[in-house]
Amino acid sequence: MEKSELPDPFEKARVEKGFGKLNDQDDPVTMLLRLKDVRKTAHNYKTFQSAAQPGRIVVPSEVNIRDTRQIPFEVDPPVHGEYRAIVEPWFKRPLQAEYQEKLKEQIESLVNECLNNDRVEVVNQFALPLQSRALTLLLNTPFSESETWISWGTHVFRSEGEALDADKANILYDYIDQQIERAIAKPGEDMYSVLLSSDFQGRKLSKEEVKGVMVLTFAGGRDTVINAVTNSIAYLAEYPESLERLRKEPEIAGKAVEEFIRYFSPLTQMGRVVTEDTAVCEHAIKADTRVSLCWASANRDAAVFENPNEIVLDRKINPHVGFGFSHHNCLGATHARQILKILLNTLATKVGSIEIQDYKENIESLDEFERKVGYDRINVKFNKLT
Repeated sequence: MEKSELPDPFEKARVEKGFGKLNDQDDPVTMLLRLKDVRKTAHNYKTFQSAAQPGRIVVPSEVNIRDTRQIPFEVDPPVHGEYRAIVEPWFKRPLQAEYQEKLKEQIESLVNECLNNDRVEVVNQFALPLQSRALTLLLNTPFSESETWISWGTHVFRSEGEALDADKANILYDYIDQQIERAIAKPGEDMYSVLLSSDFQGRKLSKEEVKGVMVLTFAGGRDTVINAVTNSIAYLAEYPESLERLRKEPEIAGKAVEEFIRYFSPLTQMGRVVTEDTAVCEHAIKADTRVSLCWASANRDAAVFENPNEIVLDRKINPHVGFGFSHHNCLGATHARQILKILLNTLATKVGSIEIQDYKENIESLDEFERKVGYDRINVKFNKLT
């Protein structure tokens, strides 16, 4: 098996019954595995809600480490749409040429730095700094703040060997509280200040609402972007012909990003809480239990994707759900797409080849399923393009 391969552990269950079972901290989850069921369920917010107890729709559940509601992630329509209308223009800023130029400068600088080293640990020395530095653009905060975020590690709610870490989560919450107070005392043009001055239902957003948006912004796009970047580099190391193709056909970079997101599915799943007794794929599901929308399984559904376990850089038809689906599609998708597109183009123009030296896989244990989501570490050497 290739080092960069992410096998599909859900195939047998997806084909035979369409669902799987997961016991998450004594709050069981029915995992929905087929693309059609995932999309239909994501769209039906009345039966499958996000506005449950804060933290409960996340898998693993975060109810024991937070009571701040992430906005608009843990809110359902119609209120969801009102919140989203406030924040969506801010998250579309990565489409601006000036934003993209700054992001390009950040990524090129990091790649140039790595080209001068004989050994680069991609997760912590490349993907984590890349994600953290890019986040300063999204938040419109000083570049120096990225060093603080880098010091937190790859996940803001987890430590090595622990599924959830309340002490670590409190570091993020305290940091956001401090930034909100700073923005109140001295408003600027950063995301905190913009949110605090935003109107919602005839009033300004509260500090708790602003905190909810900021927690989502920090947590939602961290390990997902890191996984996507790390897996992409591992793939290009093993398939230098793909790097060469991106060099010769830079116009396919956008399609390649979508295909990497489909194949790697940086976020395995996201939950919903069932509001009434119902059934999915002929399986009865009780009210006040949870289902999960298993993006990783849906993105390998052979009923939809031809050769689903292969990366096809210029895949023509690609209705993946790697960024979610329906009204809760990922707010940070525009930012993530720009990061990956600029990264691919930068690697293609500066890097001749990538050598994998050693690695340790990151395996998610999901009861009946074991899924590789990426790497705990992967050491590589970037060779200059000559």
